[in-house]
Amino acid sequence: MNEAIVKRVNTWLDGAIDQASKEEINRLQQQDPQELADAFYRDLEFGTGGLRGLMGVGTNRMNKYTVGMATQGFSNYLKSCFPEGVSVAIAHDSRNNSRFFAETTANVFAANGIRVFLFEDLRPTPELSFAIRTLGCKGGVVCTASHNPKEYNGYKAYWDDGSQLVSPHDKNVIAEVAKIQSVDEVRWSGGEHLITPLSAEMDQQYIEMVAGLSIYPDVIRAQKDLKIVYTPIHGTGIKLVPAVLRRFGFEQIHIVEEQATPDGNFPTVAYPNPEESEAMDYGLRLAAKLDADILCGTDPDADRLAIGVKDDKGKWVLMNGNQTAVLAFNYMLEARKAKGIAGPNDMVVTTIVTTPMIDAIARHYGVNCYRVLTGFKWIADLIRQKEEKENYIIGGEESFGLMIGDQVRDKDGVSAVALLCEMAAYEKQKGRSLYQKMIDLYVQFGCYQERLLSITKKGMDGQQQIADMMNRFRLDPPVLINGAQVVALLDFESGVQKDLINGVTTAIELPRSNVLQFVLSDGSIIAARPSGTEPKIKFYFSVYAPLASSTAYEQVAAALEARINGIVADMKL
Repeated sequence: MNEAIVKRVNTWLDGAIDQASKEEINRLQQQDPQELADAFYRDLEFGTGGLRGLMGVGTNRMNKYTVGMATQGFSNYLKSCFPEGVSVAIAHDSRNNSRFFAETTANVFAANGIRVFLFEDLRPTPELSFAIRTLGCKGGVVCTASHNPKEYNGYKAYWDDGSQLVSPHDKNVIAEVAKIQSVDEVRWSGGEHLITPLSAEMDQQYIEMVAGLSIYPDVIRAQKDLKIVYTPIHGTGIKLVPAVLRRFGFEQIHIVEEQATPDGNFPTVAYPNPEESEAMDYGLRLAAKLDADILCGTDPDADRLAIGVKDDKGKWVLMNGNQTAVLAFNYMLEARKAKGIAGPNDMVVTTIVTTPMIDAIARHYGVNCYRVLTGFKWIADLIRQKEEKENYIIGGEESFGLMIGDQVRDKDGVSAVALLCEMAAYEKQKGRSLYQKMIDLYVQFGCYQERLLSITKKGMDGQQQIADMMNRFRLDPPVLINGAQVVALLDFESGVQKDLINGVTTAIELPRSNVLQFVLSDGSIIAARPSGTEPKIKFYFSVYAPLASSTAYEQVAAALEARINGIVADMKL
């Protein structure tokens, strides 16, 4: 190990760290020095969304000390912004150590004179956002690593509107956290009397809020026997999703028992992520056994969801995140128009890497569609900018996230499950399935097909490999991809869009972000984006072709799939 790492290790061994952590460091010194080096080679970065990393000892790990130092910095910033008094809300998911991290966070906030509302038990992330707004808190924290493997945990910081931090607060909090150089600077205890537990009363307020999003309660009454299968994948969704579905009026709710109990070891899955088909296997089997109408699954903190439906041959298939978003956006706009409640200033919001099909749907209904950077904090930020000028209806992105209505300012898998089940009831009343509805939308708006390719680069040089890859595409962009000319390059880091045919450049009116996007002459769109929370670089592919009729869907979809395969092969990813 180099001198800097040795110094960090010795600082912990000589400092005010608990004996168990020191013993673990000694064990790693003898048995796994490479692991020890990775645990101490840097500080776990407090990024614009907070912390996320492997759990364990070390400055580059999620543990009591990294969580405490982050909370001390966040406390200092909150108190500087709100000198008249600060309150925060704290929640956590089902992961190992999440309760411990939440209590640690609560104790540090309280020791700094901040009033704390701490959920008494695990709760979905969207309920935290709702609680911040309902209680008038100045900030909040949820301890979760979302859909990451069991070895991970995280810490997401929120502002007074219930959204994750955006400029200037994100950078300012990062700067305050960076100032905390020692665990000795953390106020660990002394304010316990300032901690108030949150329980069923907040749950009920949230459930009633979600119930208010329903557009067709009369359809649900007629289709109350819609057969729903739901899996929380060992997470927090079990706390609220069944209750919300019952409040909507559904009576046939079948829980996947093998995945019903919250468990941070996620014993039935490798990745507790509803994006992964393996995580939905138990649900698919139960849905087939019961001949269900819809399958829904949420991740451990219940902010994202996935759905399964039967195709025209009776086979159960999982919708991808773009398809789920398309169904939800179209339903909200179509139903509001049919009900006569659509407004002239309605708006929807999506992200720069989500399917262009949403733009086509919004145009059809005469609704403004805005595109923001990836992440629901940017959707929330746009709502904040447009308040009292435009009426936000729905936002969503390809990563299985939806935000319906503006009373929660983060993605909300709980309300999304309820609305998608209402949508299934609405289509069933008309004699159609959600799968058939999706094909009908392809016929109406064109067949869009997307794929996400994630490339992981682990270890100390992983981030550098990702940076090198982005630099290569930025400095030497391809001229042709899969036989199609690259006609435009959008560089969201420099804020410039360049027309590669005529050389004209225009400004991109969004905050700076390390994202590149290539537009091809055949309408294909390719985006490259390093992950903000994992050692990954993500490539997003979107291709398009018209669809003359539903009978041609399989042929057109296969051709689009082949086009994506050709793009991936040509880019040598």
